[in-house]
Amino acid sequence: MLFNSFEFLIFLPVVFALYWFVFNKSLKWQNILVLVASYFFYGWWSWKFMGMLMLSTGLDYAYGFGVASANRKKAKLFLWLGIINNLGILGVFKYYNFFATQFQQGFEVLGLHTNPVLLDIALPIGISFYTFHGMSYVFDIYRGQQKPIRSFVDYAVFVSFFPLLVAGPIERANHLLPQVEKPRYFNYGQAVDGCRLILWGMFKKVVIADSLAGTVDQIFQNYRDLNTLTLVLGAIAFSFQIYGDFSGYSDIALGTAKLFGFELLSNFRFPYFSRDVAEFWRRWHTSLSSWFRDYLYIPLGGSKNGKYKAIRNTFIIFLVSGFWHGASWNFIAWGFIHACGFLPLLLLNRNRKNVSDVVAQDRIFPNVKEFFQMLSTFSFVTLAWIFFRADKMSIALGYIKQMATSFIMHPDRQFRVPGYIFPIVVILPILIGDWYLRRNERKLKVPKATWLRYSIYGLMIVTIVMSLGEKATFIYFQF
Repeated sequence: MLFNSFEFLIFLPVVFALYWFVFNKSLKWQNILVLVASYFFYGWWSWKFMGMLMLSTGLDYAYGFGVASANRKKAKLFLWLGIINNLGILGVFKYYNFFATQFQQGFEVLGLHTNPVLLDIALPIGISFYTFHGMSYVFDIYRGQQKPIRSFVDYAVFVSFFPLLVAGPIERANHLLPQVEKPRYFNYGQAVDGCRLILWGMFKKVVIADSLAGTVDQIFQNYRDLNTLTLVLGAIAFSFQIYGDFSGYSDIALGTAKLFGFELLSNFRFPYFSRDVAEFWRRWHTSLSSWFRDYLYIPLGGSKNGKYKAIRNTFIIFLVSGFWHGASWNFIAWGFIHACGFLPLLLLNRNRKNVSDVVAQDRIFPNVKEFFQMLSTFSFVTLAWIFFRADKMSIALGYIKQMATSFIMHPDRQFRVPGYIFPIVVILPILIGDWYLRRNERKLKVPKATWLRYSIYGLMIVTIVMSLGEKATFIYFQF
């Protein structure tokens, strides 16, 4: 079920009403309702993958008790079972065909012809997210940061809570499980904040991301015939398409969770206002970045064992992050590019310079230095997005080559911009809105004047309804 669908507009109020007006006297029945609603939400997309979700949930629930054993050998055995189980599921469904074709091509270089058996199955939606939930659970128990939970229903809610099930944020057991286990009471202010986040998220998805999608598709499909300016604008358009799409989803997820008394982890903290690549990754998809930091980078030694290992670990984490997004060389290249952008900051010990503040912390506008820092960071990130958006490496390299050579070979054509590029102006609302909100992504500031506040709400709703066309899925559903 898509957030931007009429089915969800019916589903959400029904579950909300049952949750607060029918099952509000019993935490147990509230959690059962949330679990049933989450499975229904997932099954609406594809019932055939329900068994995989339930199997993964059941195995990780059982592993948790083994990992909690006082016998460290037994605990480590169950930890590895949890890791192998979750990575095995990902490996089969997400990466098997990639490795099979790569081995085939490798053997052909050696003159050996093989016919690998490829799996003709769709990638289960949300698989990269719920497997990471399971792994974080067993990791945290092994580290002594979490105790195994007795209630299977409560654990299943943690894994499959419908606002975050298919595209995150990637939750931590010690953050979400305590909220599942304790009684929840309706909070009007929290619900209002949730509705505002849902509205803003829908606006970013439907009005901005989906409006840019057609322009981006046309430019990437016809890049060989376009000039440098158009290709640059196309890359910028995709930067805001993916941001509006994924941050819009995350806002809807956070807002929907608030309606049921839950506070999810933040996933976006205005990443395009970052002053360097390190800050960008602390602000973009923060639940995934922090997951890799805590469960991969730090266990590998982090940056505490010399520069060589710090550089090695940095490249590992970025390459794995790229591969997590998709089984394709262009995603690996995307991760490699970001590792190269991060490396100078690491070598100069400047990778933690912009940690606690936001740009123009106590000012309305950035200073000149901050402006050019943001511009250079955004330019780097946008160039890397070309590899993310392209269907394969050859297209990404061809796009960049055309962008570079068109300006040199045909300088007279550079200001001929196709008419379909002009929808890019829709990025202005997200730039203005995010700059205004940049100090707190979880609580949207609104005008105090009632008439103005509701006028803005009404205008956003009308714009969303007018922009609705064919239901467009979210980009991160494919991961």
